Amino acid sequence: MKKDPAAPHTSQARRGPLQQGLDPVEGAKAVEEPVPLQQGRPRQRAWTIDTAPLRNPDFRRLFWGVAATMLGQQMTLVAVPFQVYALTGSSLLVGVTSIVALVPLVVFGLLGGAIADAMDRRTLILITSVGAAVTSALLAAQSLLPGGGNLVVLWVLTAFVSGFAAVNQPTRSAVIPAVVGPAGVPAANALAMTVRQAGVIVGPLLAGVLIGMGELFLTYLVDALGFLVAAILLRGLPKLPPAGVVGPLRLRAAVRGVGEGFGFLRTQPVLLMTFVVDIIAMMFAWPQAVFPELSETRYADSPNSLGWLFAGISIGALVSGLTSGWVSRVDRQGAVVLAAIAVWGVAIIGFGLAPSLWLAVLCLAVAGAGDMVSAVLRSSMLQLAAPDDMRGRMQGVFIVVVAGGPRLGDLRAGAIASAASVSVAMVSGGVVVVVAMAVTALVVPSFWLFRASRSAKETS
Repeated sequence: MKKDPAAPHTSQARRGPLQQGLDPVEGAKAVEEPVPLQQGRPRQRAWTIDTAPLRNPDFRRLFWGVAATMLGQQMTLVAVPFQVYALTGSSLLVGVTSIVALVPLVVFGLLGGAIADAMDRRTLILITSVGAAVTSALLAAQSLLPGGGNLVVLWVLTAFVSGFAAVNQPTRSAVIPAVVGPAGVPAANALAMTVRQAGVIVGPLLAGVLIGMGELFLTYLVDALGFLVAAILLRGLPKLPPAGVVGPLRLRAAVRGVGEGFGFLRTQPVLLMTFVVDIIAMMFAWPQAVFPELSETRYADSPNSLGWLFAGISIGALVSGLTSGWVSRVDRQGAVVLAAIAVWGVAIIGFGLAPSLWLAVLCLAVAGAGDMVSAVLRSSMLQLAAPDDMRGRMQGVFIVVVAGGPRLGDLRAGAIASAASVSVAMVSGGVVVVVAMAVTALVVPSFWLFRASRSAKETS
């Protein structure tokens, strides 16, 4: 692959690339040179999360921007269905709300990735962060309308929030290689995904407390303030244009770029398989649809069984993130992704057979840990193996797959659990996942043999 011509626009190019062992220069004063990102870490810290990318001031802005938005986003994900049910008393309309959010996520996830490859990414991040902040503030305002809000207004604003997020997230992911360099990509992804998992756990708990106090307005307002803080932080980033982009955004070219992205993906079996293996894992072994049934039947005697079931995967993912130091040193990323997804499948089999709640939660936590490793490495593979002018589109597809796979999994699990049983739904799905990973290793050897070091050299 050609050398990235956008590199001179990054702060890293101005201050010195991390992969050459130089730390950024603050003002005019050089700081102590750090050890390289992938080697030389003290043995006692080898398994703790690698925080080396946080030495980079531009990545710190990205990281704290993610942290500021994740808490509020997760609170809104609880507040919206709560408000829909409070307004209508209909679980069906709560389900329709998920589709209202999914459609713009798919459309703008793909289009937003193409736009991120056609204009300065810093500008796009700022536009979408401000847009999300304004929309979340409007959500807070509509909660004060007579009767507790308006369903149509709520749906429209939910669609806008989803659309802004669908453009914002792939753009932030696409700039990571330019900010931290190829060597820092796995550690940077682990940090970002770990703080997201913390938000997934803390956000719903805090939302539940505020909603229980009758503070729906404040629940939405936290989301608006989070995006506002993120926008302020991200203003300090340098310009981050993709490779070869020098002029203003041409929307028609961006739309055409969506097709070009899929055309490129068809020629790249490694990148294509990062999406395929995740769809398999989620479609055949996503367990969330069976949680309510299990809480009312098998685990009915356990207090707060539904809450523990919903928290299980995130608990495991958070622990995995906090102990992800080793992930930064993985070279055979494709092989480890397949192994991590196989662990997910085995853990879901155990979950389907677990006779007690705590064993079930343990299995879900193991599954979440495997999924975290897979997500970090798959995102890193996309960022390293895709050329800079395609990274936005690849991250857009990534967002669509991550959002859509679990919804397909809910449909499959719910249908099989209703026709047979929860155990049949989970065990059969887990077996399919394990077998599919073995078949992938045999049929697509380029994925199994993918090495991060080789890809980093090609994109440098």
